Amino acid sequence: MSDITRAEVCVAACADLFLGAGETLASPMGLIPSLGAKLARLTTEPDLLLSDGEAFLLTPESTVEGWLPYRKVFDVVAHGRRHVVMGANQVDRFGNQNISAIGDHAKPTRQLLGFRGAPGNTVNHRTSYWVPRHSPRVLVEAVDVVSGVGYDRAVGPFHDIHRVVTNLAVFDFDTPDHSMRIVSVHPGVSVDEVQKQTSFPLAAENVTETRLPTDEELDLIRTRLDPGSKRDKEVPQ
Repeated sequence: MSDITRAEVCVAACADLFLGAGETLASPMGLIPSLGAKLARLTTEPDLLLSDGEAFLLTPESTVEGWLPYRKVFDVVAHGRRHVVMGANQVDRFGNQNISAIGDHAKPTRQLLGFRGAPGNTVNHRTSYWVPRHSPRVLVEAVDVVSGVGYDRAVGPFHDIHRVVTNLAVFDFDTPDHSMRIVSVHPGVSVDEVQKQTSFPLAAENVTETRLPTDEELDLIRTRLDPGSKRDKEVPQ
């Protein structure tokens, strides 16, 4: 298949977040991460569990296949069998995430969602972040408010900030000090461009190009998962 879009590259990158997950509860937040989780379920990770966020476990086509009441979710969380992909209004070089407020928390210039489940997510199980509009205002030297806990504040054995996927690149924290590192840049994007859109220096050794989705994945994305191409509104070409 031809004419692969940036959005489709991002969906495949989000699917790869779940490689090796096995029977893990996937909790993707946002369209692109949700498409990625469904794509992983249909391809590399058939045992992945997809939830409607309330009480049901679903197939990628949203057919109910199981029941997971909300009170049981906390048992899953506490045992680490969950991988959440959250958004981030700000994320810093050590993986601290802010979805609470911009500015001084005592008198913010902008009120956001609040802390919600971010602290518990980051200290109990694997967490990744999705940023649809990579910019210096989002990838900041230090977040204004710590919602999700980064590596410089990490506590407990289950803390695991896995990846950050943006519309420009994929990042991890596999460095000596657990600062953010560029893993791959999306086709048509340079390392310099990514650095210019980031407010702190990025480790950038052995950077590769983010893989393109396979023909099978493209067919699934285009015909089964998102035939209306809503993905292109979240990540314009």
